[in-house]
Amino acid sequence: MTTLSPVPAPAPAAVTEELGAMGPLVARLGRAGRRLRGADLARPWVLDTALVAVVFLMFCLPDLLHGGVVDADGPRRFRLAFTRLPLAAMLVAQAGLVLPLLWRRRRPATAFAAVAAVFVLQWALGAALHADVALFIALYSLALHGRPRQLPWACAVMAAALALVALRVSVVVSVTDALFFLLSTATAALALGLVIRIRRAQLAALRDRADRLETERDQRSRLAAASERARVAREMHDIVGHHLSVVITLADAGACATAGAAAESGRGAEALRLIGDTGRQALGELRRVLGVLRDTDAPRAGPQLSPQPGLADLDALCHGVRAAGVDVVYRTAGRAEALDEGVQLTVYRIVQEAMTNTLKHAGAGTRVDLAIDVGADRLGIQVRDTGKTVRAGQRHDGQGLLGMRERVALYGGHLSAGPAPGGGWTVAATLELGPREGAA
Repeated sequence: MTTLSPVPAPAPAAVTEELGAMGPLVARLGRAGRRLRGADLARPWVLDTALVAVVFLMFCLPDLLHGGVVDADGPRRFRLAFTRLPLAAMLVAQAGLVLPLLWRRRRPATAFAAVAAVFVLQWALGAALHADVALFIALYSLALHGRPRQLPWACAVMAAALALVALRVSVVVSVTDALFFLLSTATAALALGLVIRIRRAQLAALRDRADRLETERDQRSRLAAASERARVAREMHDIVGHHLSVVITLADAGACATAGAAAESGRGAEALRLIGDTGRQALGELRRVLGVLRDTDAPRAGPQLSPQPGLADLDALCHGVRAAGVDVVYRTAGRAEALDEGVQLTVYRIVQEAMTNTLKHAGAGTRVDLAIDVGADRLGIQVRDTGKTVRAGQRHDGQGLLGMRERVALYGGHLSAGPAPGGGWTVAATLELGPREGAA
């Protein structure tokens, strides 16, 4: 038994080298094709005229020089099968076959009909010309540029015309052989036109999809930029609003203290010092937030970024509020250190905004009870102050409450703000925690 040894596969290095050698050639051909398409779009008549000129030089001129397909000194059966046209009649027939190709792309059906009519008339007279190749070019152009519903009747006309040719040449070649050769050539022209048409349609669909994807990418970028602007706006509101409220309250307290007895001068100096510290803190946080938005590669002196605040920073926040004359009682329950950084930032900003509202609407001498309860799957926040109940009609859903609701909505929770029973104002929020944030 003879065993066949497997043909070794080409080595990857050899394949890579072959592709690398073909790469520059393919690139040059691609560039040449793009330049040709660009020139054709700018001046479409140039390519059509060039095609007519090539067909005339290759197929019409030899017939004019030698008197047609059949030579006068050729075999007798050829002279009996075909009619030799006079020079003037040959020129008219060639013009009727070739000139319609000038509008083969603008009016492909009309061009095919004109060429087919001259072709049938010529073969009805028994004349054979090399310019008959124009009929196959017209069929190719109709398949490529024409309407699909025009192809059936064009194929029927083509088959009838080729059947006439097969009958004419039956004295030289059998009808079946002639039909096989002619119909095969017509099928090749038709298939080539359809293949190129389908390929162009696929490329157009790919370009359209690429344009849509690019548009969607730009839209996503704009939406992301809008979302980032909204996030930065919330951060700016929380930072500037809180610290400025503290500064205003401290300034009022310092003014009252310095206007009083000399014994209160120490308290006034402390208030002014806290004003400077709070202003510097607000300015530093403002620079950090705005520094993220800068688009520059210039080196920066010193650290410009710092971690976002979390639950550990609530003590400092409460201390600043107490310095403004507000009594803050802060308690927590549960494993607060196990919370995610995003959850901690959300809690910090909600508490900060609630404290800011207390400073703005209640002022000094108010008591604030802050409670944070961390459970297995949810987190509760309650900020209640003992301000005047008349403030209920003055508080409204401004940017602060809107920002708090947006932050709570990110974690599937809900927020409520309104007058507390017995007087004051209460802000209560609940966050839904995932397995990672709520696990103890």
